[in-house]
Amino acid sequence: MSRISFITILMLAFKAEAQTSALAVSDSLYAVGEYAEAIGKLQEIAPKTDKVYLKLAKNYAANRQPEIALDNYKKVLDENPDRVLTAVDYGELLVKTGKLKAADSVFKELTEKYPENANFKFQQGLIREKLKDSTAMGYFMHTMILDTTHQGALYKIAKDKLRNRQYTMAEHYSKQGLRANANNPSLLSILAQTYSSLKLYREAIPPYKKLIQIGQDSEFIYTKIGFAYYQDGDYLKAIEMYNEALNFEDKNSATHYTLGKLYALTGDLDKSETHLLMSILIKKQPVDAEYLSLGLTYKMQEKHKDALDYFNKALEENPDNERAMYERAVAADNYFADDETAIGYYRAYFNKYESIGNDGMLYRAKTRISDLKKKMHLAEN
Repeated sequence: MSRISFITILMLAFKAEAQTSALAVSDSLYAVGEYAEAIGKLQEIAPKTDKVYLKLAKNYAANRQPEIALDNYKKVLDENPDRVLTAVDYGELLVKTGKLKAADSVFKELTEKYPENANFKFQQGLIREKLKDSTAMGYFMHTMILDTTHQGALYKIAKDKLRNRQYTMAEHYSKQGLRANANNPSLLSILAQTYSSLKLYREAIPPYKKLIQIGQDSEFIYTKIGFAYYQDGDYLKAIEMYNEALNFEDKNSATHYTLGKLYALTGDLDKSETHLLMSILIKKQPVDAEYLSLGLTYKMQEKHKDALDYFNKALEENPDNERAMYERAVAADNYFADDETAIGYYRAYFNKYESIGNDGMLYRAKTRISDLKKKMHLAEN
């Protein structure tokens, strides 16, 4: 071997070793988030191979320089159009940068080359969805046909069925996905919401509980499972869940309002009062329902003056709250010693709602007016 050939081999070996070293350093820098430094190391390498260009693309994308990343992907694909994984990365980055038409072309070509690949078809569906193209659901269905366990496609389909109130189908596709992955939080949520929509609250509880068990708890989940327990008649469990919801957001008027009603149902009137008052303090819109509930709590405590005050507040918020107007008459009947005053409240209610009101409340108001009149008549004699 000539001296020149030996030197050439040594130089090539040195370059290869130097490139390997630079790649290893860039990988370490990438791993700790030092993307700019990694890019600098990679740019020092010459000549650049496909491997270098791909690492540059990865670092530029991570460094929020997607346009340069796309250029590096394209350099590789122009020379090697059959690199499938590179094409996928390129297409996904096109989607992230909003270049949806270009991304669609990439995945369309991949689908034509690999018609049995469910993920390529799914990506086309996601792009159509972003473009607000009505054909998106067809791509998701096609994906599911290619892979009956495809979690992303099954979620999209089940969610669409739930949104369109096709509850049987929403349940079917959710369960189909959950058979393959019992811990898929998106599908568990769709299944639970489907049962809630169908008022099958007992069936809704297990998937909500599963979401909590796998660490997907949130105010939304605790509120939903709390309502399911409420409707299923388990008030203590409902209270527990709504209190958990308050740990996420303690200024939710609706949560305090529901807790106020639940505590009243369990006989804990002090806590009922506390939460109903909190609901009123937080809420900025008309609060006649909250005032009505608080009035009813005071009624159960036989605090007739307080009840009367809050029924009046409910009517100030909403003069057309029939229940508040009736309950105000009952509270006045219990509070005032003067029967004529109580009759006046009952008459005010009866005259307003005689032809449009609740039959039961109208009957009780009319009967009470008659009884009070008889009582006053007997007292005069």
